[in-house]
Amino acid sequence: MHPFGLIVLTAIGLIGLLWFRAQPNGQKRMALAKLVLVMLILGLVYLSISGRLHIMGALLALALPFIQKLLPLILRFLPVAGLFKQRKSATGQNSRAGGNSSRVTTALLEMTLDHDSGVMDGTVLQGELQGRALSDLSESEFMQLLKTCRSQDGDSARLLETYLDKRFGDSWRADDTGPTTDQSPEGSGELTHQEAYAILGLEPGASREEIIQAHRRLMQKMHPDRGGSTWLAARINEAKKCLTD
Repeated sequence: MHPFGLIVLTAIGLIGLLWFRAQPNGQKRMALAKLVLVMLILGLVYLSISGRLHIMGALLALALPFIQKLLPLILRFLPVAGLFKQRKSATGQNSRAGGNSSRVTTALLEMTLDHDSGVMDGTVLQGELQGRALSDLSESEFMQLLKTCRSQDGDSARLLETYLDKRFGDSWRADDTGPTTDQSPEGSGELTHQEAYAILGLEPGASREEIIQAHRRLMQKMHPDRGGSTWLAARINEAKKCLTD
């Protein structure tokens, strides 16, 4: 192998390793698969450019009979059945417990929160911007929507301010000329069971333990001490209380 190509591949591999180590524990399996795939592709590209791709083909052709004989033995000793059962069980539990996102609905907005990444996005339900995704709005449209929410529904204003804080930090407030919305934890009324399940990201019939775990997971991301909002944290607490009392 050409020394320069070896240096480049090694450098890319080290960068990839650092990237892999920085990934959250729950995403490391997928990150490792991506890293291995990228390295294989880069290796094949290098062999193709250097005119050595035929060597790889020849080695694979020679190894194919041995692979065919060894593969059944390898599968025999691997705990494939156990892994399959474990994955099936986890899939069934996730299906019962709901997806990996929560949904909060007010008079003017429907907001979703991804549990894994903590990313929020939403849709405008009423008004001139009806049907628009929040992620597609411009700065002036955000200010227009915020003004509408403040004039028509306090919960919608609190929810939109939570989204803006999470996405832009405090920078959006420099363009905010309206009065600050009261961020008291009180909502517009008691939650229904359907709303409570949606806020926690659960399906109806979830167990008490699943409700507690979902509440704990969300509070770790949305607690005011961690950059969340007092109002949304209160709604999460209300959802837990609604389903456990």
